[in-house]
Amino acid sequence: MTLLHPSSRLPVRRFGAPLPSPSSRALSPPALSLIRSCLPFPPEKARFHRELEAAVDVVERACRLCVDVKKSLLSSDGRILEKNDRTPVTIADFGVQALISLELKRLFPSIPLVAEEDSGFLRSNPVNAQSGGVHGGNFLVDSVLSAVADKTSSVDEPLTSDDVLEAIDRGGKHAVSFDAEPSTYWVLDPIDGTRGFLKGSDALYVVGLALVVKGEIAIGVMGCPNWKEDNLSTKKSDDNIRPGVIMIAHSGCGTWTKGFSDVMGNYKRIQDGWRRCFVDSCWLVHEACFCIPDSQTWDFMPLSVLFSSSVDYGDIRDDKQKVLLLPTCCGSLCKYLMVASGRASVFILRARAQTVIKVWDHAVGVICVHEAGGQVTDWNGSALDLAADQVDRRIIFPSGGVLVTNGALHKQLLEMISSNSSIA
Repeated sequence: MTLLHPSSRLPVRRFGAPLPSPSSRALSPPALSLIRSCLPFPPEKARFHRELEAAVDVVERACRLCVDVKKSLLSSDGRILEKNDRTPVTIADFGVQALISLELKRLFPSIPLVAEEDSGFLRSNPVNAQSGGVHGGNFLVDSVLSAVADKTSSVDEPLTSDDVLEAIDRGGKHAVSFDAEPSTYWVLDPIDGTRGFLKGSDALYVVGLALVVKGEIAIGVMGCPNWKEDNLSTKKSDDNIRPGVIMIAHSGCGTWTKGFSDVMGNYKRIQDGWRRCFVDSCWLVHEACFCIPDSQTWDFMPLSVLFSSSVDYGDIRDDKQKVLLLPTCCGSLCKYLMVASGRASVFILRARAQTVIKVWDHAVGVICVHEAGGQVTDWNGSALDLAADQVDRRIIFPSGGVLVTNGALHKQLLEMISSNSSIA
């Protein structure tokens, strides 16, 4: 099918109304029968089936790029960078954005991309390969080019550095201008949780891609190469468990996941079996599993007036004044993944005056949670407005903060937040 051009005009609808909760939900996602197909639902039931197939394919390849770059990271100090805001950035971060931008432009040239990075850092830092080594080139750009080249689809001519830089800038700030009307565009977070990417094999990070069509989030894909079934365990992970998961969502078709498997020890590839996933069925706040941002503490949350917290399940057992906090490492999208998969009940983020909340940290997570039966709003109960930044579509302004829940807890938590905080 052909998508309308982003300038198409249709009435806007904000995101936030929860889907009807499944009639039966378990505390963990149900193990349903496997469906062996490219996607778990047929094209006639999914308006954006082609776009979702393409998104799954490119996010899978982006995850393989991350795994490959991370292996090289162990022996190359030159692969660890820092941006001006002191957020660690890797060759993988730029490489993922370049790869996904190239593939989406090839398949859907009329749909613009809103993404985290631009090439300014790479262009302004012509780092040589090593001190005393060969000079005269931009080692960082060459490294990104090398990471991307073997993951792209076949092209008539080899990729160049200019191709990669232009692909990165296609998603950068001011690459496209919007207006107040509903628009169609991709939203990409190349690596959400770059600190997690640098921490080690057990730390979570996510490649997140969503498609917004005429103002509505239509599809979403999250790839988490380090996801394990025992992520909630405080015990050391079993090295024999193969990590990695892809989560997809399509409006009206639900949220689904399938795992990665190790192929010849070189990269990870998606397995064939899809499983439908749902949020958990917890309806008592003191029994819920909570996630909060890594940069915030429980005492910073208004719920701390009513409940203390612990990361130890044994410490909260039979204590109705204490809740469980899950250690889910870095970034927001892995918390959305936790809620959508039923591993956590709540993700709560408090907005701060000095912190800008970016659309790519939330868009794909919103549709994954909604299609799994959950709910996402600001602290006033209003849906997140992805068009609040009318020109660039890069920033959102949730009143008070963001509340992501299994739906059953949402109203209770909004009332508790309202009673124990002042929302500007």
